[in-house]
Amino acid sequence: MVYRRDRYGRGGDHIPFLDRGFAAVRFTEPNEDYSHQHQNVRTENGIKFGDLPEFVDYPYVANVTRVNAANLAMLALAPARPRSVAIVTARLSNDTDLKWDANEEPDLAGYEILWRDTTAAVWTNSLWVGNVTSYTIKGLSKDNVFFGVRSIDKQGNRSPASFPRPLGRTAPTPPATPTQARP
Repeated sequence: MVYRRDRYGRGGDHIPFLDRGFAAVRFTEPNEDYSHQHQNVRTENGIKFGDLPEFVDYPYVANVTRVNAANLAMLALAPARPRSVAIVTARLSNDTDLKWDANEEPDLAGYEILWRDTTAAVWTNSLWVGNVTSYTIKGLSKDNVFFGVRSIDKQGNRSPASFPRPLGRTAPTPPATPTQARP
């Protein structure tokens, strides 16, 4: 995984999706052959330049297509993502309170809470919490990790994770005005 919009000096088909606020992924070869990529088709000094069919690795493209199709099938079978996921910030604590709206799928088994360090790129931990719409994780501070909640159906299909938004706390009550000391 490369956490950059694209490589320098190039652009991909994913960028218009990103520009419109959609999640987008690009698949690219890490070690480009510049004689075949980003070139006009031509022959110079007996060397063919450009993106030509004879330079395509068809077994690799077939495998990428299989992976993409499998992921699309998994997403199509999965229940909807949890809605209105919130991290409750009303109390300062090393516990984390999460809540969300119930999904409507009749075959919903329940929910799983995910988390990872703020420096991690992928989920590293999960906790099955059952068919509930709130949960408190004891001893895991909301300040130290990123959280997500995903739904799981009875066949084990998992939705993408929904990130919680902070559910703000009320403004603190100002301290009472001290009474005047009486002589």
